[in-house]
Amino acid sequence: MIRTILVFIVVVVETRVQAQLVPPVRQDGFVYPPGHRFDPDTILIEAYFDPVCPDSRDSWPPLKQALHHYGSRVALLLHLLPLPYHDNAYVTSRALHIVNTVNANATFSLLEGFFKHQPLFYNAQTIHLTRAAVVEKIVELGTVTLGKSYQSVLKSGFSDKKSDRATRVSFKYSGSRGVYGTPTFYVNGFVLSDAASPSNFGGWKKIIDPLVQAHNFIPYLRRS
Repeated sequence: MIRTILVFIVVVVETRVQAQLVPPVRQDGFVYPPGHRFDPDTILIEAYFDPVCPDSRDSWPPLKQALHHYGSRVALLLHLLPLPYHDNAYVTSRALHIVNTVNANATFSLLEGFFKHQPLFYNAQTIHLTRAAVVEKIVELGTVTLGKSYQSVLKSGFSDKKSDRATRVSFKYSGSRGVYGTPTFYVNGFVLSDAASPSNFGGWKKIIDPLVQAHNFIPYLRRS
């Protein structure tokens, strides 16, 4: 009896350690624009999105506009938080991880594809579909959005445990930062409250302009 209990404890502990996957092999998140290198003077925005969350969808255009406006002075690290009450959040997030292993630029194209066709993956629309049928719809959307070469990439990716593991890491990373809803934004490591989260380009300018001005002032002090 004691031996049985000990074996059970060892199995549970080992399972929990394996499930934690901390720390991951690489830092979580998708860099935008792809290939951007961070330095101490880069203003870093971290965004937590769910591909089938309407609020995430609506917050992306003004954020993207701000990133293009400020250029190299600002960078984005996009994290995925597949919310459990969005039935297809996990599988769409997994598709983004699959594509990212091939082409980081394609990751954001597919994200925008999910945003554009979001109603296809809402709970009510897929309530009678099997998971395999939903995956097939995702592969179809990915192929139309990115090109025929991504059809086999997506199909094989859903059979690869690496994409499943990467998506779990994203979920756990978001939880470790205390994030429980989407979209959530951090700027230089500090979370923006719901009230402070920008809903348009002007809102982002109010946050970023003072930071850019401060960065411009610091080199001046160093020269003097």
